[in-house]
Amino acid sequence: MTFHEGELDVQEKAGVAQDAARLEGMLRPASLEGGAKKFLAQRDFVAITARDGDGRLWTTAMSGLPGFLDSSGSTLTIRTAPGAGDPLCGLPAWQQVGVLVIDLALRRRVRINGELVRSTDGELEIAAEQAYGNCPQYIHPHEVVQPASTLPIVTDGTLGVEQTALIEAADTFFLGTAHPTRGADTSHKGGDPGFVRIDGTDLWWPDYPGNNMFNSLGNIAIDPTTALLFLDFTTGTALHLSGTATIEWDAGGETGRAVRFHPTRSVLNSWS
Repeated sequence: MTFHEGELDVQEKAGVAQDAARLEGMLRPASLEGGAKKFLAQRDFVAITARDGDGRLWTTAMSGLPGFLDSSGSTLTIRTAPGAGDPLCGLPAWQQVGVLVIDLALRRRVRINGELVRSTDGELEIAAEQAYGNCPQYIHPHEVVQPASTLPIVTDGTLGVEQTALIEAADTFFLGTAHPTRGADTSHKGGDPGFVRIDGTDLWWPDYPGNNMFNSLGNIAIDPTTALLFLDFTTGTALHLSGTATIEWDAGGETGRAVRFHPTRSVLNSWS
């Protein structure tokens, strides 16, 4: 498997095409055995990007005791599922999903992309097609809390006082993107509090130097459909945003790149 056309285009514009080509081996078929299996078994937090029953893209988070993530061969089993009030509650099977398993305390993460082949009230099963680790860069340490259940607040993407405060205080969020044929992806984004800025009805953040693969920006270059997830790690509050994003290439800063996101749907609740 090679990089798709959006990734190649962004790599070329960023001037890192040769560096990125050396990483193409990371796209080989997934194996979740050995060290990957041990890492998954010890984790208590996962983020996932998928589409709801209406086809809208969302990113959500789930937590559980170590052991709730299990793998065999190239199959990942998540022994929980998005609960009531979550925008991905009852998410349909037989769709491409992007999974990020991350330990925010140890600053370690692995991305797993593939097909959701089974979805029940208490378990998800994913046939992984890609699985690879990312460096600890920009990960801020956090403890995962077990959230209390709260009633969801659903809007047309308008940001109220509570939503705005959560975004402005965030040093971490999760970004969900998708490609029409190559599937979904979930990535971690981190920076100093305030690195995500609210500009009118849009959100805006700088694109910091990374691994040069440009999985997220490559997807956005082809399909602007995008999902964001902000978490308050002290209360368990979750802000889910679904909308569209564009890449800005003259934004200044360290790389000159930024992403502008326009939310069209918002859900404020607690994660599963």
